[in-house]
Amino acid sequence: MNTIKNLATACGFALSATLFSVSNLYAKGTTKLTDPEIANVAVTANKIDIEYAAIAEKKSKSADVLEFAKTMANDHKSVIDQAVALVTKLHVTPKDNSFSAKLLSDAAKTKKMLHSKSGAAFDKAYIDNEVAYHKAVVSAVETVLIPQAQNAELKGLLEKVLPILKTHLEHAEMVQAKSSGHGAHKG
Repeated sequence: MNTIKNLATACGFALSATLFSVSNLYAKGTTKLTDPEIANVAVTANKIDIEYAAIAEKKSKSADVLEFAKTMANDHKSVIDQAVALVTKLHVTPKDNSFSAKLLSDAAKTKKMLHSKSGAAFDKAYIDNEVAYHKAVVSAVETVLIPQAQNAELKGLLEKVLPILKTHLEHAEMVQAKSSGHGAHKG
């Protein structure tokens, strides 16, 4: 059981580390994202978490995990709707880029890992991934997407979404702590 827990944690941390490393390239200013690329990253990140939630809704039997997954699906669909409305209004077409490509590549590996698990091992892997994913996404929004957004409305949407992402992270950490039997301990 400890091996499963460690593997799930390692997968979550691997995704997080990869996203952080990609974020760092962009945050350091060596590579800049255009507004169409930022829009693509934002939509891609939200779609990925909706896909993770869909897997959880099919595989989990835990009320806490199912509630969390439903919240993720609903909230991230709402963010995508807002982003689509904004890019439509601005006549911007989201543009593929290396950042969103890396998100998709990592997500494919994570989805494969999640599909391979069941029961408590799935719940643990899903929640550990959600914690790591939201940490990485919050960091990317704060250090890359908001600072590099040129359009005030796009920047405003990202700033509006950031507290929601932070709330998702806190919620995931609460579910993680509860399911690990450590109460409020986050370790």
